[in-house]
Amino acid sequence: MIPLRDTIPSRRFPLVNTAIIVLNVLVFLFESSLTPKQQELFIRTWGLIPTRFWAGFTIGGWLPLFTSMFLHGGWWHLISNMLALYIFGDNVEDRLGSFRYALFYLFSGIVAGVAHLVAYSGSPLPTVGASGAIAGVLGAYLVLFPYARVITLVPFFYFIRLIELPALLYLGFWFISQLFNGIFALAAAQVFQTVGGVAWWAHIGGFVFGLLVIRPICPPPCRTYLDEYRPW
Repeated sequence: MIPLRDTIPSRRFPLVNTAIIVLNVLVFLFESSLTPKQQELFIRTWGLIPTRFWAGFTIGGWLPLFTSMFLHGGWWHLISNMLALYIFGDNVEDRLGSFRYALFYLFSGIVAGVAHLVAYSGSPLPTVGASGAIAGVLGAYLVLFPYARVITLVPFFYFIRLIELPALLYLGFWFISQLFNGIFALAAAQVFQTVGGVAWWAHIGGFVFGLLVIRPICPPPCRTYLDEYRPW
């Protein structure tokens, strides 16, 4: 299922969300301009490597908790992440305000990174991507806008259909799929740590963080409305 848009109008321009998207794109374009060897060095320098992190608490080891969330491993990785951020991030920023949203996004990414570090402490492979931080945004969106609808592209054999799914159903299914995959990946942790794969537990950690902290940091009035057209 590929989300295309939601049904909630934003009351103001999402300045921070747009800036994050632009920054991710610019960093990826810089990555793409490098030679393969330079790209590998760049990713290993600024990507999050669990064994390096746990080897010593140095600035060089800690910094990738922040920098890794602005790196991507390919065009599809970038596009899928930025599409999700574009769809869901503007409304969360709208509700939090730009400054709170910027801090929330960064802390979501950091918490997601820590979850990955704990789950795969022995991995020597670099992990990159904004998906952990975006998972925090998805968790917040689920709390704030559970009754919104997500316009979703669903391939069905030779047919492609557009359907509207409640955010509660779409994001709930997404989280359950991450959880099941995360449990399976832990069972095959040795394979993950030597071959690589999706950082499922970064997604899980970011999502749970978003679920738990959005209410305490949301400025009043912070309500969940029965439909997306109130209070607009």
